[in-house]
Amino acid sequence: MAELHDLTALEQGAAIRAGETSSAELVEHYLRRIEGEPYGAFVTVTADRARAASTAGEGPLAGVPTAVKDLNLTAGVPTSFGSAAYAGFVPDVDDEVVRRIGAAGMPVLGKTATPEFGSPCYTEPEGRPPAVTPWDTTRMAGGSSGGAGAAVAAGLVPVAQGSDGGGSIRIPASCCGLVGLKPSRGRISAAPTYGDPVGLSTNGTLARTVRDAAALLDVLAGRAVGDPSWAPPPATPFLAACDRDPGRLRVARFVEPVIADVSVDPDCVTAWEQLGARLEALGHEVVDVPSPMPHEAVPVFETCWSVLTAQSVVGLSSEQRSVIRPLTRWLAGRADEVSGVAFGLAIGELRRLAAGALTRLAAYDLVLTPTLASPPLPVGAIRDDADPAADFAAQKQFTPWTSLWNLTGSPAVSLPTHHTAEGLPVGTMLAARPGEEALLLSVAAQVEASYADEGRAWRDRVPPGW
Repeated sequence: MAELHDLTALEQGAAIRAGETSSAELVEHYLRRIEGEPYGAFVTVTADRARAASTAGEGPLAGVPTAVKDLNLTAGVPTSFGSAAYAGFVPDVDDEVVRRIGAAGMPVLGKTATPEFGSPCYTEPEGRPPAVTPWDTTRMAGGSSGGAGAAVAAGLVPVAQGSDGGGSIRIPASCCGLVGLKPSRGRISAAPTYGDPVGLSTNGTLARTVRDAAALLDVLAGRAVGDPSWAPPPATPFLAACDRDPGRLRVARFVEPVIADVSVDPDCVTAWEQLGARLEALGHEVVDVPSPMPHEAVPVFETCWSVLTAQSVVGLSSEQRSVIRPLTRWLAGRADEVSGVAFGLAIGELRRLAAGALTRLAAYDLVLTPTLASPPLPVGAIRDDADPAADFAAQKQFTPWTSLWNLTGSPAVSLPTHHTAEGLPVGTMLAARPGEEALLLSVAAQVEASYADEGRAWRDRVPPGW
């Protein structure tokens, strides 16, 4: 007999509207599942806030529970940004993302785990259990939205918000067997902090289905008063795009790693090849192309990443600085060597490199690459406190494609298209032109439907312990 958590987020919303269940019943169901969870998914559970939340919002997800990443400001709820330096910090405001979730009538069950300041591609916050994939709890959930990925994959929450500055939604999606959508730059407001002057980071969605991911994007998307820039609003809801025939598209594909020299795991190559063949079978033209981003982009990206990480430690006391992680300290040290002029020049160079990549890909509607260079790695395989430089290098080798789309501002999605012989999930990534989430979602839904037609619906493949 199906249980409530077997339903997709959209099915839960429909069940609420039909009177077959209630938001309160869903909240209690998920709170019971979260209690004692072994995945390192949650750092704070907000049971009282969830029970008291208004579910009067409009839309298909009204009343459906969700969770918020511990990088997002939540009024009255501890928010540590994954760092011991911010232990006990409680914001007095909700950020725009949290405000929109509340306005949509979605109760927030808690804060999901993130690594320190969301910087690493693994989620092993200091003093807390690591976030692990429910498919094999000895292996990482990815990062930096690893807690959100683990929570959705384990059925602790039906859909969750994450954020992505270099792959931090798509990496956990691949590790946890989920749909992970990073939208276009400016699609979701960064109010009130606007903390990323480079434009790499955005909020986005993690879900078991493409439609659930699209529905949560509809909740989060849109400009706030005061936003310095924004993506053009869609003509129709993103959810509607999932039912639209995308037509015949031109798809560029490449497997050459962009930001690191690394041997790609055969399962990741197989997943990439299989999705390319599936797209051709669906009527699309798939063309092999070289990597559109030159290797010279890597040090420029690293300069900007170091400065963005250093911003997180500005204003910390000496006592707080003493407890930040070695990786954060190392990146901040690199930033100390970057002058304001050099940082400005690096941002300009990233813009030019991104423009060049988009120009090279202009003839194509979509771009296909692997999501990661390997299936989920064992916990601790990347983290190296004794040698932060080696840690950072290993992160690049694990994620050699994801940051490309943060540089260009393009929407990108990791789809759960493959599993290894051992049952580990492997994602494959599609990206579209900036502002074209609707097209990306229509193709992603088309791919998802083709798996369902074969009796392999993504929503039906669940991990042990589900």
